Amino acid sequence: MSLEPLITASLPVQIHAFAALAALVLGAAQLLRRKGGGAHRAMGYVWATLMLVIAISGLFIHEIHMIGPFSPIHILSLVILVTVPLGVIRARQGRIVAHRSTMLNIYWIALVGAGLFTMLPGRIMGQVLFGTH
Repeated sequence: MSLEPLITASLPVQIHAFAALAALVLGAAQLLRRKGGGAHRAMGYVWATLMLVIAISGLFIHEIHMIGPFSPIHILSLVILVTVPLGVIRARQGRIVAHRSTMLNIYWIALVGAGLFTMLPGRIMGQVLFGTH
């Protein structure tokens, strides 16, 4: 394991990776904690902000080219830019079941699911974790 591939990566990749790692840990803590209340709300706003940072920084990463400089991950970034605020709005409206569903889907699909693809051979996190090229 070596952080060198991440340290030498472009700034958008570094921002994206560190925000994703922070969101992964904070999101797991949110899943394990009691829901509702001030701590949940504060941690939720930090997590939502991290997810928006991940989505925005992802728009500046162009390592996989499928349609010009874009790949399916860019669609996911756009989806996150819509669904994270939607999840927050749902909580503020008191629509807790819809809020929970939105945030859980974002965590498991966009963060964990997409994160697993970053560990494939040739990807930066795969190089960091497994030394693969």
